[in-house]
Amino acid sequence: MGRRSRKRPISERPTPAPAQAVETDAAPRRARSEERDAAARAGLTALQPGERPLPLKIAAVTAVVLAISNVAFYAAGVEVQGKPPQLTGVLAFAGIMLVAAWGLWTQRYWAVLGFQALLAITVVVAALSLLVASNIPAVILCLAILAAGGWLFLKLVRVLGRMKVPRLGE
Repeated sequence: MGRRSRKRPISERPTPAPAQAVETDAAPRRARSEERDAAARAGLTALQPGERPLPLKIAAVTAVVLAISNVAFYAAGVEVQGKPPQLTGVLAFAGIMLVAAWGLWTQRYWAVLGFQALLAITVVVAALSLLVASNIPAVILCLAILAAGGWLFLKLVRVLGRMKVPRLGE
């Protein structure tokens, strides 16, 4: 039989590494990280007034299409889970999408950030729906939403970075 485990006396316990050693290991990593961040910031140019990168245009058009199609589906009498959606919900969503489209088109930071939040929620829901997809068309739809939403989300990150870069002369 093995020996019973007991707490070792303090004199026999291993000594922990000094706190300074840990800090010196983190310092070079932090410096490299800050260098990469500075290089990425140096590569960004500020968005000029009226300049609209392709991801910003795609996001604005997507918001308008979602608003119009949502109202059109309601008008056509499309039912969701066997019953028609409420008019207030349809109009609220359409209004939010139209405000988002206006904000995206006019380069409002809050609009891009809010649209990214909606994209993130959509991608997460599509990923979770993929877990319960029971046929091939459902799997294809989930994968298409994941691919398109993920691509647009990542492209809008760079647009947000360019929005925060100060313009010359400011």
